[in-house]
Amino acid sequence: MSETTTAAEVAAPHRYTAALAADIEARWQDFWEEKGTYEAPNPTGDLAGDAELVARPKKFIMDMFPYPSGAGLHVGHPLGFIATDVYARYQRMTGHNVLHTLGFDAFGLPAEQYAVQTGTHPRVSTEANIVNMRRQLRRLGLGHDQRRSVETIDPAYYKWTQWIFLQIFNSWYDPEADAARPIDTLVAQFEAGTRQTPDGRPWSELSAVERANVLGEYRLAYASDAPVNWCPGLGTVLANEEVTADGRSERGNYPVFKAKLRQWNMRITAYADRLLRDLDALDWPDAIKLQQRNWIGRSEGARVDFPVGDEKITVFTTRQDTLFGATYMVLAPEHPLIAGAEDGDGTGSLVPDAWPEGTHEVWTGGHATPADAVAAYRKQAASKSDVERQAEAKDKTGVFTGVHATNPVSGEQVPVFIADYVLMGYGTGAIMAVPAHDTRDFAFARAFELPMRCVVEPTDGRGTDPAAWDDAFASYDAKIVNSSGADISLDGLGVTEAKAKITEWLAARGIGEGTVNYRLRDWLFSRQRYWGEPFPIVYDEAGVAHALPESMLPLELPEVEDYSPRTFDADDADTQPETPLSRNEDWVNVTLDLGDGAGPRSYRRETNTMPNWAGSCWYELRYLDPNNADKLVDPDVEQYWMGPREGQPHGGVDLYVGGAEHAVLHLLYARFWSKVLHDLGHVSSAEPFHKLYNQGMIQAYVYRDSRGIAVPAAEVEEHDGGVFYYEGGKVSRLLGKMGKSLKNAVTPDEICAEYGADTLRLYEMAMGPLDVSRPWDTRAVVGQYRLLQRLWRNVVDEATGEVTVVDAEPDDATLRALHKAIDGVTQDMANLRFNTAIAKVTELNNHLTKTGGPVSRTVAEQLVLLIAPLAPHIAEELWRRLGHTGSVVHADFPVADPAYVVDETVTCVVQIKGKVKARLEVAPSISDADLEAAALAEPAVVAALNGAGIRKVIVRAPKLVNIVPA
Repeated sequence: MSETTTAAEVAAPHRYTAALAADIEARWQDFWEEKGTYEAPNPTGDLAGDAELVARPKKFIMDMFPYPSGAGLHVGHPLGFIATDVYARYQRMTGHNVLHTLGFDAFGLPAEQYAVQTGTHPRVSTEANIVNMRRQLRRLGLGHDQRRSVETIDPAYYKWTQWIFLQIFNSWYDPEADAARPIDTLVAQFEAGTRQTPDGRPWSELSAVERANVLGEYRLAYASDAPVNWCPGLGTVLANEEVTADGRSERGNYPVFKAKLRQWNMRITAYADRLLRDLDALDWPDAIKLQQRNWIGRSEGARVDFPVGDEKITVFTTRQDTLFGATYMVLAPEHPLIAGAEDGDGTGSLVPDAWPEGTHEVWTGGHATPADAVAAYRKQAASKSDVERQAEAKDKTGVFTGVHATNPVSGEQVPVFIADYVLMGYGTGAIMAVPAHDTRDFAFARAFELPMRCVVEPTDGRGTDPAAWDDAFASYDAKIVNSSGADISLDGLGVTEAKAKITEWLAARGIGEGTVNYRLRDWLFSRQRYWGEPFPIVYDEAGVAHALPESMLPLELPEVEDYSPRTFDADDADTQPETPLSRNEDWVNVTLDLGDGAGPRSYRRETNTMPNWAGSCWYELRYLDPNNADKLVDPDVEQYWMGPREGQPHGGVDLYVGGAEHAVLHLLYARFWSKVLHDLGHVSSAEPFHKLYNQGMIQAYVYRDSRGIAVPAAEVEEHDGGVFYYEGGKVSRLLGKMGKSLKNAVTPDEICAEYGADTLRLYEMAMGPLDVSRPWDTRAVVGQYRLLQRLWRNVVDEATGEVTVVDAEPDDATLRALHKAIDGVTQDMANLRFNTAIAKVTELNNHLTKTGGPVSRTVAEQLVLLIAPLAPHIAEELWRRLGHTGSVVHADFPVADPAYVVDETVTCVVQIKGKVKARLEVAPSISDADLEAAALAEPAVVAALNGAGIRKVIVRAPKLVNIVPA
């Protein structure tokens, strides 16, 4: 006996231990890989295979793309991966052809920042991270079809990302068809004269540049000078979602400024109504649908023009019924009528040279001229994020532009301000302010001593003088007052009637119309980075954008000497991006023959790259047909896995699992791409993901010392009523995220080494409902380890390693325990309730342990099949030891016998005046009313009452009825 061998190990050499688990798990992982156990055949193409499997009902199950982090996985990461694996295994065992795989969303800023710091090419570090993550995921026994795994950084993959971009670039949204159509169909309309050019000239008379500009107003992918979030400290433009509430970059915490830059955009706004409408048919959490609806932000109202000299300010309002109460106007600081006033470029035509006579001192911001005031305020507003600008609690700021507009219904002259609480990204970037009936306008009016007029009669007794109010009165259920003009009166009407009447009046005079507005903005699609997909676009000498032909795809990333965009002083807003790609002159400036009949010409490549969202907008399609070099996806393959079917009118993935943090952006962008591809005839599915499930988060305690610095969780002890770090005294404890920086990460490798992968899988699934966050507790893992040890002992002799099951029939109690477990686990598996499924398996296993003696083979086999989706390695091992030659992966899941699922009867005691008069055998589920009726009808009870009346019957179903005679 060696010094490390225990007496228990000698007595039970075949006990299920971490060492035995490691051996079992490695062997079966190798077996599954060698045999292609998880390979799902396609109906056609290079992955076509087993016709019997293809004939089965299909299930396409997906996880959200992981990013291959250099830190590898901690135990919080695989929660969703294990859950989809369990569900996929269950579906295979219930007769489905299951597609389940996992790829890597491998473009991203972390790898680029690492490249900047170390000089290591992003591809090198990313691929090393992928190798490590694949190793960790394989160790968990995840049943992925590895033939289908993809990486977004593979040129064979991003060739099709670029191809999809070109489909979007070469299409427009036809409102009559309510769908995207090829841009050539629009050109044909211009050529035929059935659609007029903006200035009415024939299409043939427009120059190439003019034609490109016209088409750019229609293309679903277009370049424009757009207001963007410019971060000098990072040297790149950021999406709104990458900017924190205090106007700083999410990465690096640098200031972010509003700037105008030429950027690529996706015209996702054209699909706003369809994105809203089609949500109804998706099986998604209501909270996620609500977030998407709010993000799209559809609102019905009216467009109204307010004259300002020779110009006009157009507003969108949902409360056109309150037009008579508009006492001032507010423009966004970026509004084109005032933008540029500080540099005299002519775009700020609204701003006069001097303040009008009698201008209120508080309106000027202390500046000598309107131009000075506007310039200073615009610079101040540029340093704030949209979220910060719209914060309800903040003080309202702004400045008078020096001009007045005319209220079109009253003829009243109203001052025009700029203020940061109005955003250029919503509506028209201008509002009519009705301070008596809008909280933000009320606060602004009070701050700037502006008049207020009540036009919606208060119903709370406050009166009609806003000067005496503490806040605005906002209501859709009140009468309109003080709203009469020369040829229109809204007085006495309800809000709905007033809105209809004023909208008709505006339209008749050509100064407004009913319209629909959206909060959704077009998708900014450019990044000033190296590590992203290059745009398949080149520019000719006139600056016209041309698409590369498909034969030139993929356009691969070139080598560069410096991976970082040029960065600037973090506070210097007056800077412009310089991208890494722009420094490679040999790659940027090229001579190409685009096959358009123009022959070889000189071009300049686009030097921005696509955002990291691009590759994840369509990856579900590449999983279907990953080796197809000729098509995005074979139509028959796409139809088979994702096509519309009963209950799924828009098609899509059968189950998509991931975090709720992607509720809006990734899901909205992927839906948009799917709809464009569907409209153009490339796919049959108009939605990417039919069913969405958001898993919770595995949390962990974060321990911080007196300085607030995180200390290693593994080096903390609890004693004497406190928590202590052995090097630094008492520490605080707070439940939060798990991560390397918080020094509380636990890796799956650690748990697998100590207990085995099956134990880790069971623990993560048993911690609680899948959609609820839960705290990690390493000490609790042993509970699932012991379950597997008991399961092993019920089948295998720990001393000899021999199977101990017998062929005898189980007793009635065991059959009832078995079939109740089968029935319950089946329902739980189908509904992703894996924690309760484990509880039922545990209950059955405990029943077998308590009965003593050898277990019936029938029961043992059914138990192994029940646990197989959850703990596949031990199940595969026991299945083989029980004499089966086929893999448990494709064995049939047990089916409950209804006769044994029905609950047995329980004994109900019937008392009269506290004395037992009868005992009834009743169903445990019997209702109080039925039990009372049965007790009163019992002959022994009738005899005992002997005709006496009844004052009260106390029922405690199913076990007690107490009768109190009158």
